[in-house]
Amino acid sequence: MRVLLDTNVIVDVLQRREPWFADGQKIFYAIANKQIIGCITAKEAADIHFFSRKQFVGEENVDAKARNVMTKLYAIFELIDTLGIDCQNAIAIENKDYEDAIMIESAKRAGVDCIITRNPDHFKLSPIPVYSPSEFVVKISEEQKA
Repeated sequence: MRVLLDTNVIVDVLQRREPWFADGQKIFYAIANKQIIGCITAKEAADIHFFSRKQFVGEENVDAKARNVMTKLYAIFELIDTLGIDCQNAIAIENKDYEDAIMIESAKRAGVDCIITRNPDHFKLSPIPVYSPSEFVVKISEEQKA
């Protein structure tokens, strides 16, 4: 199963944000253990890098630390390109959040099985199933038992 993680899920794990960290970490473990294939979009990568840099502000080697975070993510996540056609098609989606509409279009084109986000309301018009991290953790736990 190929899953696309929203930026908020990635940043929750990287910054250990509660109360979301535990479910996000379980999803990361499932990806690292190759139980599922985790994906992020190229557009998300820029945002994740920005948040990583921000996390290390005031420390030495901020840029090196942010690059290290991205290198580790690229080692376990598949990177999905965000194409111009995704941006164009996203305009037609009557979604309040254009960035999320772009993610939906990238996910459709890449053929992912679902999107995992803390903001499922932003993805109501998605033709791809959408799960919150906690819902997805339950889903993979049930699949492992079967």
